[in-house]
Amino acid sequence: MSLPIYLVDAFADGPFTGNPAGVVPSDAPLDDDLMARIAMEMNQAETAFTFPLFRGAYRLRWFTPTVEVDLCGHATLASAHVLWDRGAVGILRFSTQSGTLLAERAENGAIALDFPAEEPTAAPLPHDLPFLGEPIWTGKNRMDWFVQIADEARLREIEPDMNRIAALGMRGLVVTARGKKTDFVSRCFYPQSGVPEDPVTGSAHCALAPFWYDRLGRSEMVGYQASRRGGTVVVTLRGDRVRLEGRAVTTMQGELCL
Repeated sequence: MSLPIYLVDAFADGPFTGNPAGVVPSDAPLDDDLMARIAMEMNQAETAFTFPLFRGAYRLRWFTPTVEVDLCGHATLASAHVLWDRGAVGILRFSTQSGTLLAERAENGAIALDFPAEEPTAAPLPHDLPFLGEPIWTGKNRMDWFVQIADEARLREIEPDMNRIAALGMRGLVVTARGKKTDFVSRCFYPQSGVPEDPVTGSAHCALAPFWYDRLGRSEMVGYQASRRGGTVVVTLRGDRVRLEGRAVTTMQGELCL
């Protein structure tokens, strides 16, 4: 048995930026255990698995090296990039555990994703995180904890305690602040999902878009995720949906031999 396999940098300004994702397109569903093993072998934040349902529609699932996740933006963007390169045309519809997600080519050449808004609500953290200093705001949505801190410089200097983050439960922790050159900045930590710091997180921006709309009053904003690789996500809030825009670059392509 052999399968095509790709490594794609998503929300990237060029090769070796943004967030790398594995993409494995197949003609039929793969066994859950096999997908988990491939994701472990790829050792990326997420590896996406997709197969066609009917013309323009695909089933899509995402695995970290340790768990399956309900929503992943950068691996969806990477999947759309691969499918178009393999001959798909028009708008792509992905059937996922978070409902139907759409991908289309934006006029500027970027890829635009239509995702559900995942606005966080205020809530106290289960315990203090001293490495953050004094938070301005804390809260959560169905996936993650969120903390707003005072400024971008402090955010970039964070040295996270992964054990204390993992003890929060849920998928992970998103830290955000008002940006200097962009509308907002963020960093995302997911040790409990096998990803200590994610380079660029599309699903987190589904929450950051409504969060910063409430504070800045703008429905279209530019976010920058200040990881070591870094990446830019353009977000547009449209009611209960968020449009995410970014670019993708294939860095590796090959055959998975099983």
